[in-house]
Amino acid sequence: MSTRSEPFAGLSVALITPFRNGEVDFDALGRLVDLQVEAGATCLCPVGTTGESPTVSHEEHERIIAAVVDAAAGRIKVMPGTGSNSTSEALRLTRFAAQAGADAALVVAPYYNKPVQEGMYEHYRALAEAVDIPICVYNIPGRTGKNIEPETIIRMAELPNITMVKEATGSMDQASQILGATDLTVLSGDDSLTLPLLAIGGRGVISVVGNIVPGDVAAMLRAFEAGDLAEARRWHHKLFPLCRDMLSLATNPIPIKAAMKLLGRDTGELRLPMTPLTAAQEARLRETLAAYGLL
Repeated sequence: MSTRSEPFAGLSVALITPFRNGEVDFDALGRLVDLQVEAGATCLCPVGTTGESPTVSHEEHERIIAAVVDAAAGRIKVMPGTGSNSTSEALRLTRFAAQAGADAALVVAPYYNKPVQEGMYEHYRALAEAVDIPICVYNIPGRTGKNIEPETIIRMAELPNITMVKEATGSMDQASQILGATDLTVLSGDDSLTLPLLAIGGRGVISVVGNIVPGDVAAMLRAFEAGDLAEARRWHHKLFPLCRDMLSLATNPIPIKAAMKLLGRDTGELRLPMTPLTAAQEARLRETLAAYGLL
């Protein structure tokens, strides 16, 4: 099928931001980029929710975008998070991403101030008219406090630079309405709902669990694309316990950072107000990782 941003179909990974002694560990960040390139991911999404964008400074945010673009070196697409509840701040970050060489921008809906639908539309229109790179509308009302209604996204689709949606409403009805009325490239924002979304026309996922098992997520996507639904379902059911724990044990990115620490891939450091898993939660995570075959 043909959608507006087919080059972004497949596996995008919502990268963590590695910290060491309270500072961004740029060497570790470069290694994470290399790992995802080797795993065959389509795109990297740094400084989103999983990348702890709420607690990195504006300077760090820009340095992380530039570092990932440089480390990617054209080997993999880069779609950094550039959203804000201030349109002027989102404009600054999105312009910076475009100037730094990012391939697209992942823009979360304005949070906390809960604009009306007209405000949502005008926010994204201002960004789309200011840059040449594609924009992915990130709709996650559980985080932002406000849904971007499907009618608003359908209206946004009239803007050439609005090309993608990261669908994290949990509503297949909403996704179906958007997919049926536009040629937007819809990507899953919930790992456990990726296969159902593919079934109604979704084209991939921006994945949290892809930080630890990118090859397996990519295998599920390839199986579906090849029409091997039994194999795609097998991967879905294998991945499901990991996907469940990454969102149910504690708020993202607490569990994924704990998993990466247990696997020796990260320090596991978080910035307040994020706090580590409890001992009981970590024991549960160890069991899941062991059952999967990772420990």
